[in-house]
Formats: sequence, structure tokens, C-alpha cells
Amino acid sequence: MKLLSYNIQYGFGADGVYDLARAARVIDGTDIIALQEVERNWARSNHDDQPALLERLLPQYYTAYGPAFDMDASHHDGSRVINRRRQFGTMILSRWPIVWTRLPLLPMRRMITPLNTQNPALEAMIVTPLGPIRVLSIHLAHVGVQERLEQIDHLLALHARTALTGPPWSGADDEPARNWTESQSEPPCPESAIWLGDFNSEPGSAEHARITGQTPYHPGARYAQGFTDAVAHLGIRLHTHEKIIAGAKRLRQLDHGFVSNDLLPHLRHAATDPTQIASDHLPLWLELA
Repeated sequence: MKLLSYNIQYGFGADGVYDLARAARVIDGTDIIALQEVERNWARSNHDDQPALLERLLPQYYTAYGPAFDMDASHHDGSRVINRRRQFGTMILSRWPIVWTRLPLLPMRRMITPLNTQNPALEAMIVTPLGPIRVLSIHLAHVGVQERLEQIDHLLALHARTALTGPPWSGADDEPARNWTESQSEPPCPESAIWLGDFNSEPGSAEHARITGQTPYHPGARYAQGFTDAVAHLGIRLHTHEKIIAGAKRLRQLDHGFVSNDLLPHLRHAATDPTQIASDHLPLWLELA
């Protein structure tokens, strides 16, 4: 089973060219894809409905879109209002049906400068060949460490309450005539989870340690509800982003895949492709057996 985390920078490549089809070609062939920076109705991307375009370019996938940033982009046609929303968020594509989704909005700090926007963590429950797994497409704040730590704490708290919260609906339907459940059984809500996304932080950072935990005297320790960095666990070194900082080129791994510790025995490989220019980020693939 092959998974992909990819910040597509709303279709703009490392060369500054807008071409969403290039990103679709990178995606094609992967089993589950977590995208960040997918948008609708922005002038910079021709007012495209990017989730709809990706669905047309990749018709073999089930999809879910989770916009966190949502602003009015409506206009008038005579006396008629043409309703339109300017949105920015995360997206998940899957070869298997996406049984349910949730969109937790992450804690946000008001900014004076530079720009700050609301961040999402789209959660999708997918019944995979490994069983039901909750896959999250996450995009953390790009400016402050403390804001990212607050966002991670929020996600960890939600994860810890998985068994208590359950799926988006639970219980027996006491109004069968209204058919609230569409005659379906209560959907699964497993503790097994994979966090994929742009965490805007590198291995060794405070944010990274908050997710994986710190066990200096027992390096191989794994908490039952904990997460492990897939790339580090496999002993692989890679980067997913290049930037000139203080006059020097920095190769940084800002994109990560964290798997709940019960899934670790299935983890086989992680890789990226430095030749891809469809975004300013590189795609990050994980493989589970």
C-alpha cells in the first residue's frame, strides 16, 4: 500500500508555472494521497475549482476536500447573486471508499505580520487492505513554533479521545422511518492512524519531538497511543523542500509521515523524488506491506 504526502502549492511549480496537471501526474498510481494547499476561486489560479479539476484528472479515486480558509468570492449577474467561496485547504484521494471525514480546525494565533491563515487537518476513515485506518492530511502554521505546538497538542488530544468520541455517528437509530443511518451499520473508528502533511518543522525540532515523544533512556520505546516518524524509523535521510536562507541553500524535510505505533510492523519504505518540479515541495511516499 503506497501513500503520498504532497503540498502542491496550489498548482504552482518550483519554476513558477501554474500547471495542476503536473501535480496530478505525480499523484497518479498512489493508493492514498494527502494533499495540502488546494484551493478554489482564487484569481492567481484562474478561479479554478481545483478539487473538481483533480477529480476530472484522476477519475479512479474517491476524494474529500477540507477547506479551512473560506471567504466570499461571489459576484452579480444582473440582479442575481452568483455565490462563490474562495477556499484554501487540504484534500485526500483514495483508491478505496472514504467512509467518513471530519475537519478539525487547528488553533490559530492572530498575526500582525506576516500573513497567517486558518489551518486544517482533514481526517478520512478508509477501509484499506490493512483494515480501517484514519488518514489525516495536515498543514501546520508556517510562522511560529508555539502556534504549531498548540496545533499538535490539539491533534494529540483528539487522537487520545478516538475511542470515546467514535465516528461521526454512533448508536442505534430510534427513528427508522427517517432512515438516519441509510440502513448502514455504525462505521468503524479505529485508533490506527497515519498523519501525512506539511508540518513546517524539521526532524529534531520541538514540534517533531512533541509528536513522537521523548524517551532518551529507552530509544526504542513505543507508547500504545503514540506515533513514530516513518522516515526516521526506516533510517532514511531525505529532504522535501529547498530554500535559500542567509545566502545558503538549505535542504529541509518539512513534510512528514507519522504512523500510529500499531502500524509500525507494516512499514517498508519511504522515498521522495528530487527531480519533481510540480510544486515548491517534493512528494513524500510511504509504503506499507
